[in-house]
Amino acid sequence: MIAPADMEACRAAIRTGSLSFHAASRLLPARVRDPALALYAFCRLADDAVDLRADKVSAVLRLRDRLDLVYAGRPADAAPDRAFATVVEEFGMPRALPDALLEGLAWDAAGRRYRTLSELLAYSARVASAVGAMMCVLMRVRDRNALARACDLGAAMQLTNIARDVGEDAVAGRLYLPLDWLAEHGIDPEAFLARPEATPAIRAITRRLLFEARALYYRAEAGVAALPADCRPGIYAARHVYAAIGREIERAGHDSVTRRARTSAARKAALLGLALLRTGVSAVLPRSAVIYARPLAETEFLVEAAARPAPPGGAWGEGRAGSLIAILAELEARRRPPHRLEPRAASAR
Repeated sequence: MIAPADMEACRAAIRTGSLSFHAASRLLPARVRDPALALYAFCRLADDAVDLRADKVSAVLRLRDRLDLVYAGRPADAAPDRAFATVVEEFGMPRALPDALLEGLAWDAAGRRYRTLSELLAYSARVASAVGAMMCVLMRVRDRNALARACDLGAAMQLTNIARDVGEDAVAGRLYLPLDWLAEHGIDPEAFLARPEATPAIRAITRRLLFEARALYYRAEAGVAALPADCRPGIYAARHVYAAIGREIERAGHDSVTRRARTSAARKAALLGLALLRTGVSAVLPRSAVIYARPLAETEFLVEAAARPAPPGGAWGEGRAGSLIAILAELEARRRPPHRLEPRAASAR
């Protein structure tokens, strides 16, 4: 059981750091809501630690150390770490899932860019779909079809976030738009970062990104019926609140450079009501065959990891572990100062 003081600290972190999730979480049953808030607090604060600090490399490596302590049962002396350690123990959280998040944050620290939509989805799988898979674990859902749709929802949300933050990311020197899409429109990435503008080409790319997100929201909905009945309103709410951000971007002519799309508190409240209505309607409808769609190639490793509890230590399998180790080794090398050879002493004459 999560200590009450730690739980309150996690709630406070989510209230100030993730308003959309905080709103949706209100519709989850307490048995899922509290561990979900602990999970999101740990993941959100980890993301902020990397995103907002100048020394992103050290932030990622510290997060790796924190995860090691969590899975060793000796969490750091911080509320999110203690709460997440309790969640890991109680729900048998496979380490492959938070390790995927760690790898995505390491890609951010390395300043990685994405040549294709598939590469962008691979990034989205790590920083967002992994959280969707962890949410399923908290609901005691290990069905592969339901997990695949939860990963679709995470990817859709991440694409929406990227579409919303095109201008904000550019000002910070970050670029997530697929490089081949930019090339198709004759956009030089460095020129755009130097002077971000909501040109017709950038608006077209933002529209295309939202189109991809919309298709994933559609796929994700089919999995909601596979979740426990009392969890469905919260997941519908998350889906509608995030999709509403995309609609705000559309209303602005797909300009997310000069403005940042937001949904008002009143709009969120209306969407929570819609989630409750849709839960009732979906209970009497036949299950959609879309639930049986294969997982995205980029999220399949998450589905496999979450479908069965990982052994102690959370094995990824050789390929996945090697991928994480390689990027962390790269960051370690960046953090160390270059080795300099001392000049040889002059020989005696």
